[in-house]
Amino acid sequence: MLNLQQIKQHPQQFDQAMQNRGLSIRSQQLLDLDQQKRQQIQAIQELQAQKNDLVNQIAIAKKQNLSSDDLTNQVKQLNQQIANLQSQPDLALQLNELLSTIPNIPCSSVPYGSSEEHNVVIQTFGTIPNFSFPVLSHDELGKKLGMLDFEKSVAMSGTRFSTLTKHLALLERALANFMLDTAIAHNYCEVSPPNIVKSQAMQFAGQLPKFAEEAFSTKDDYWLIPTAEVSLVNLVAQSTIDSQQLPLRFTAYTPCFRREAGAAGKDTKGMIRQHQFKKVELVAITTQEQSIAEHEHLTNIACEILQKLELPFRKILLCTGDMGFCSQKTYDLEVWLPSQNKYREISSCSNCGDFQARRAGIKYKQNGATFFAHTLNGSALAVGRTLLAILENYQCADGSITVPTVLQAYMGQLTKISI
Repeated sequence: MLNLQQIKQHPQQFDQAMQNRGLSIRSQQLLDLDQQKRQQIQAIQELQAQKNDLVNQIAIAKKQNLSSDDLTNQVKQLNQQIANLQSQPDLALQLNELLSTIPNIPCSSVPYGSSEEHNVVIQTFGTIPNFSFPVLSHDELGKKLGMLDFEKSVAMSGTRFSTLTKHLALLERALANFMLDTAIAHNYCEVSPPNIVKSQAMQFAGQLPKFAEEAFSTKDDYWLIPTAEVSLVNLVAQSTIDSQQLPLRFTAYTPCFRREAGAAGKDTKGMIRQHQFKKVELVAITTQEQSIAEHEHLTNIACEILQKLELPFRKILLCTGDMGFCSQKTYDLEVWLPSQNKYREISSCSNCGDFQARRAGIKYKQNGATFFAHTLNGSALAVGRTLLAILENYQCADGSITVPTVLQAYMGQLTKISI
């Protein structure tokens, strides 16, 4: 959540930031609502003060055996006026709800743009494979191996679900272990968190109210996590941390659940975009001074995993119009998919500044003062998309899959997946 005081002090900066994000909200709308809220509060306080003064006069009149009927009538009138004001819409609540729907302000280093077409390629890694045979897609390869099922998954769960078996299930587990081990080697603490959370936890992480339609909820106001970021951020919600303990770094391997409500008809074939997928997540909690360097560190971990897997990919800096709701700066990593002849997102690494911390009450103490912490998150990596990238980039002419060298130790020294 943004700091209203900063919007008051820098309204033009806020307006430009919202315009750069392609949004119509402007500072004057917030400031007008804030002024109305203050006037409402002040009016109630003034009437309450008048009432208290009259109550004191009534007490004095009674002690002196004087009539207080007129004063009592005035108190009744004031009570009615106060009740009328209190029955009006809660402007403080309205302001808070409006602020909760406004995205973070992009960092000054973020390029301006309205869509992914304006994102900037920072660096390209690896060599795109050159095949001497017709390339198959990951779903075709999985079916040919008899280890990737869609039909039975659809029968039991509906569309956008799949089931891995045999060596592809082993490959998925190997990838998760390899990713976790890499994160732990970079001083991340492994966590096995809850996968179902309360609405408050989703709000703290910036998922509600913005992404309510894209998340799965239960009948009793619980939510299936769309990312482990939600759980990991809430580990330190409503707490104040000594700056000497920062940065805090957490990693978790969890299932993630998304309705993909805004993606009808997009990537419905295969495992690209599913309602349930698994991911290794990285979350860091830092001081304001640490967050820029921590963002690069976190992103480099995801890059390292892809490099060790020897998958061709590129690092992208997202433009203002393509960034996530909570982010002030985001790098996307895009892996090469031969069947599509293009790069596709496999990781998103974001610096949220103090945006989430203000919602979640995450603070730190430094030199006697208290500040809101900075939070960062990134995928390292989306396991399903990494698996399908391996299937496509490591495929052989006979439909078998070469196991990346770095994963062979995790798979009992298996070097090839075949029928």
